Amino acid sequence: MRSECIFDNAPQGAQDSKLEGLKKLYPACFDQEGKLVLERLEAVLKKEGSFSSESYNLQWLGKAYARMLAEERPLSVLEIESNPPSQNLLIRGDNLEALKHLQHAYYEKIKCIYIDPPYNTGNDAFIYQDKRNFTPQDLGAKAGMSEGEARRVLEFIAQGANTHSAWLTFMYPRLVLARHLLRDDGAIFISIDDNEQAPLKLLCDEVFGEGNFCGDFVRKTKSTTNDAKIGVNYQHEFLLCYAKDKSQVKLLGGQKDLSRYTNPDNDPNGAWAPDNPSAKSGNPKTGYFGVKNPHTGKVDYPPEGRFWLFSKDTLETHIKSGRICFKKEHAPDERGFIYKRYLSDLKSTQKTFDSLAFTDNAYMNQAATKELLDLGLAEAFSYPKSVSFIQKILLHATTGGGGEPRDCPRLFCRLRDDRACRDGAKPRRWGQAAIYFNPTRRGN
Repeated sequence: MRSECIFDNAPQGAQDSKLEGLKKLYPACFDQEGKLVLERLEAVLKKEGSFSSESYNLQWLGKAYARMLAEERPLSVLEIESNPPSQNLLIRGDNLEALKHLQHAYYEKIKCIYIDPPYNTGNDAFIYQDKRNFTPQDLGAKAGMSEGEARRVLEFIAQGANTHSAWLTFMYPRLVLARHLLRDDGAIFISIDDNEQAPLKLLCDEVFGEGNFCGDFVRKTKSTTNDAKIGVNYQHEFLLCYAKDKSQVKLLGGQKDLSRYTNPDNDPNGAWAPDNPSAKSGNPKTGYFGVKNPHTGKVDYPPEGRFWLFSKDTLETHIKSGRICFKKEHAPDERGFIYKRYLSDLKSTQKTFDSLAFTDNAYMNQAATKELLDLGLAEAFSYPKSVSFIQKILLHATTGGGGEPRDCPRLFCRLRDDRACRDGAKPRRWGQAAIYFNPTRRGN
C-alpha cells in the first residue's frame, strides 16, 4: 500500500467548459480579455426572444453562498492509498471537497449516481457546518450579496442551523457538482422523505432542469408506525430520479417473462401470445361491429363499454396477415377468434422501471437492518438501505436497456455523518450491492 496525490488544487473544468460553450455561441458577448459581458448576452437573448424578466424560481437565504461554494476551488489535496488490483476509489472526508476533486478525473464520465442525504427530520442530527471564515464584507463581495444578507448567512452557519435554507445551502453545491460528473446518458437517484422532498424537487428542477425529471419512486420503509395522533400509518419515503439529458436515458433493466410467446401454428410472423382485442376507448362508428367466424358462424361483438382495437377496414388485413385467426371449435361463451400479439410488437423485451418497484417488503428498513446484523454493523447505521435496493437501481440505471451490466463508473455518496461511514463500512455495503449485481466482475 502506498500514499499518492492523485488530484491537486487546479481549477475544476465545469465552469470553463460552460464559458467556452457560450463563447462559441455568442462570441460578441465577450470582451478582449475573454470575460463575459452580461449586458451584451442579455441584449442578444432579448432579440432572440429567449429572455424573460419574470420567471418562477426557488429562493432561500444562502443561495448566493451555495453558488459560490459550487464554483470555489477545493481547499484540500486528496491523498489516497492505492490498491493496484482494484479499480475502485473510496474517499473519506468532507463530501463537498471529495466531489470537487472528482471533477478532474470523472468529469462527465459517471453513468449512475446514488445520493443518501440527511433527511433533516430534526432527529437525524443534521446541522449545517462550514469551516470557511468570512467577514460579512468579504462574503458579500465574493458571493455577490448584500452585507446584510451575508451577515444573516454567517449567523446560521455559526449557529449550526437545520432550517430549510440551511439544508438547501448544503445540498445545492453537491448537486451541481454531481451533475458535472454525469455522462449525457447518466442519471442521479436521491433518497428523501417528506421533510425535504418538496424543496428537493424544486432544487433538482433548477439544477438538472424540469425536463430531465425521470420519476419519483416510492419505497416502503415499514409496516406499522406509532403515529396515533392523527391516525395515519406513514410507511414510505421517496427516490427522486433526474437525468443529465432525458432524451439519452433508458432505465430499462432485466428481462420480461416471454414464456407465454410461442408459435404452435408456425406463424411466419414469429412467436405470439393471445391478447385482448378490445379497448376501453374508441369510436362507436368504426370500433363497434360484429366479427363473424366463417367456420362456426358465431358473431362476436366487443364487451359492453369497449371497442375493437381494429376497424372494419383493417379487419381483413389482420385476417390475411394471420394476426386474427378463427377457431374451428370453441365453447358457446368463448370468443370465436384469436387476436395475436407478436413478440416483435414489443418495443423492448426489457422490464420498465416501475414507480412502485420498491413497495415490496424486501426493500423495507428492517431488511437492511437484518443485512447489517449479519455483518455485525447493526448499531452503526441509522436509516440503512438494503443491498437489493441498490442492486435494482444499478440494474435499471447502468444496463442501458441491454439487460447486461455495462462497464461504466458509478458513484455512491453518503452525505450523512454516521460513525461507521467514517470507518468505511457504508461504502462497503454499496460495493457489496455492486458486486452482487455483477458477479462476473468481482475484481472490479
